[in-house]
Amino acid sequence: MSKQERKDKTPVKRVRFSIIDDDSHKELFCFSTGKGNAIFAAAAVLLLVMGVTYCLFAFTGLRHAIPGYPSNETKMMAVQNAERIDSLERAINVWAFQVENIQRIATGRAPLTIDSVAVSGNTGEIGEEERLILAQSDSILRDQVKQNQLSETSAEKIRRSQMKGLHFYPPLKGIVIKGFNRLENHPFVDISAPENTSVCAVLDGTVIASEWNDRSGYTIQIQHPDDMISIYRHNEKLLKNVGDKVTAGTPVAVVGNTGELSTGAHLQFELWHKGEAVDPSRYTTL
Repeated sequence: MSKQERKDKTPVKRVRFSIIDDDSHKELFCFSTGKGNAIFAAAAVLLLVMGVTYCLFAFTGLRHAIPGYPSNETKMMAVQNAERIDSLERAINVWAFQVENIQRIATGRAPLTIDSVAVSGNTGEIGEEERLILAQSDSILRDQVKQNQLSETSAEKIRRSQMKGLHFYPPLKGIVIKGFNRLENHPFVDISAPENTSVCAVLDGTVIASEWNDRSGYTIQIQHPDDMISIYRHNEKLLKNVGDKVTAGTPVAVVGNTGELSTGAHLQFELWHKGEAVDPSRYTTL
């Protein structure tokens, strides 16, 4: 019975890994394990390689090598096309308004006004009662706009008086390729400069953010006195860490072309005072 049991028992298959010197044929390393363990180790290594590959393509610039992934130029073209479509729609509306007025004049009717069309939303016939209502609404709207402009002017005067005594150091020696424009949703300035040019702090302060952002690239933010914050985006390299104290003129970064929204070596510089973006060109030489 014992002999039969010995015959039924089959030896466990093992896998042996060896490293041998090609010249001396001396075994430098030897590792032996079961077949199941070898399969498990191979699967673990495969999963590790897949995970590392995913991280490389998901969180680094290698993702641009994926076929079909939109490049920075493609995204910029999409934004430009959207702006062109909006401009064409406005032009078509103006042409429609002009044609309507030509038809009204040709038939002896009074022409429409821009304000009437903007409020009513159509170019059809407007009665006398509706004209009075539109005129009253237009007057109220004009008063509101005037009050808002006066409020903004007063706030700007107060801000200038608070920032008048501060001496701002230029963040970069370069060329301003696009200035501050709040109406175009561009509350910052773009300054073009060669790569590896130093970016300097405009005032004394403390670094509150020093990080990578997919859209803005390497970005650094500095907190200054009087609730003022300066932000420097699209850098090639950051020279300061969170918590570092800096003085005006201290290099804090290096000009680069990082981030999805960057199309060339430049600095996107922002200046904020009490939570509101301000035009840096009014306080420092750019």
